[in-house]
Amino acid sequence: MTRGVEEMDIEGISKTQFKARALEIFREVEASGEPVVVTDKGRPAIEVRRYRCDERSPLERLKGSVIELTDPFEPVGEDDWEVLS
Repeated sequence: MTRGVEEMDIEGISKTQFKARALEIFREVEASGEPVVVTDKGRPAIEVRRYRCDERSPLERLKGSVIELTDPFEPVGEDDWEVLS
């Protein structure tokens, strides 16, 4: 018995199964909005999800992303940089 796309568990679907049922999976993802994970040898490899168009301008997307800007023209010295040890 073949499982439907909506019945797939969290592990997803193998590449082989995906190849055989790609159009069916695309339609289901488009209709439900739920992503499907395609696995390679049991490990997640690719996620198929519905495309979401973000029509905001680049400035609108960045709005609110700067938490604090105290002095934008102050030079940054070598000692001001954080270095990973």
